[in-house]
Order: sequence, then structure tokens, then C-alpha cells
Amino acid sequence: MMKVVKPGEGEILDIELDEDLLRKNRELAEENRRLLDQHKVHAIDVMGSIGSGKTSLITQLITRLMGKRRMAAIAGDLTTSIDAERISSSGASVIQINTGRECHLDANLVRKAISELNLEGIDLLFIENVGNLICPADFPLGSHQRVVVISVTEGPYMVVKHPFIFIDADAVAINKIDLAQAMGVKTEQLEEQLFAIKPALKVARTNCLTGEGIEGLIKALRL
Repeated sequence: MMKVVKPGEGEILDIELDEDLLRKNRELAEENRRLLDQHKVHAIDVMGSIGSGKTSLITQLITRLMGKRRMAAIAGDLTTSIDAERISSSGASVIQINTGRECHLDANLVRKAISELNLEGIDLLFIENVGNLICPADFPLGSHQRVVVISVTEGPYMVVKHPFIFIDADAVAINKIDLAQAMGVKTEQLEEQLFAIKPALKVARTNCLTGEGIEGLIKALRL
């Protein structure tokens, strides 16, 4: 027998986000969007857990779009520049953001990174968020699209356990599909769970090591 305990109104003792903070972030995100629109730069916020394949996905996208689009990237991480260096190897300009203890990027940090870019020289900007399936959902950055990368190695229930990040997403990449059978995960079941949360989601099955499914994602994002 299982019993579920849920908090009542006002009973959660954890530190809750102040509504003023969230409102200020939304305002800054809108400013970021206006700045990007002014320079005709299309921005994509790429979210997902640590190890889901965000960096590999961005690298694959840049490699395939090189010569067709003028691209740059912003890489978010707690302390290192490992992901930024990997993305840079694909030929795009990259700005690293280190958030310290913060588990997500926010619009203010992204604004600082944008100020370091030559917006006149790019038309497509990838923003790799910090590896997290919870906090980034509450902090829009001013991007035009949001992509969530999930991996079959995260198990068959990660979508239903973390539904909120998919609500404002435009597309989802179900990554590492070559490992699905070994992990006992059915990709079609993950798709059904995603469409139950948001029927309009664009979903691509990918292997970001080989590039499988990347062209489908490019078409889904209309890049």
C-alpha cells in the first residue's frame, strides 16, 4: 500500500522564488528579445539534464548549418568551460557563462553574454542552459525557441516526472536512441508522454554522436 503526502497551502518550508524576482527576469528576457530582434538574431535556448547531450546536439547543428547561417553560442555551466571549448571546435564563436552555485541561466546573465557578441555578424544564437530539468523552466532568457534534450539513459519515467519544462518548449530531442533497447526504454512511449503534456511539440529521435535525426530537428525548428 502506498500513501502520497502533499503539502497544504503555505506548508512548504523550502525557500520559494520571490515573484518580484521572476517578474524582473521576465522583463529582462523581453529586453533581450527586443535586442535580438533589432539585430535580426534568432536565439534557441537548449535545456536538459547533465549528460543528456545538449553540447553534442548544438555541435551537430552548427556543423550542419555552417555556411548557411552565421552562428554563435552561449554555454552555461557552474564552473568549467569544457562545453564551450567543445562547441568552439565546431567553428562558432562561443561565450562562456559560469553561474557558480546557480542551477540555471537567467536573463541578466544572458544579457551580459550577448553584450560580448558581435550581433551584426550573426543571425543564429544557441544558448546552452545549465544541466537541469527543473529551474530553467521558470527563467525565460529572451530566446525565440526552447529545445529540451532528453536521453533514454534517464529512464522511461523522466518525462512524466518533470513535465513542466516541456510546457513552454517548442521541440524535444529524444537522444541516445541507440541505447534505448539496452536501457529498456521505448522511444514511442516517451513521445506519447510528451504529446500528452503538449500536443504541439515537435519531437525528433536523435543520436548526437553519429548525427542521426539532426536533419529532422533542423526541419522541425525551421532552421
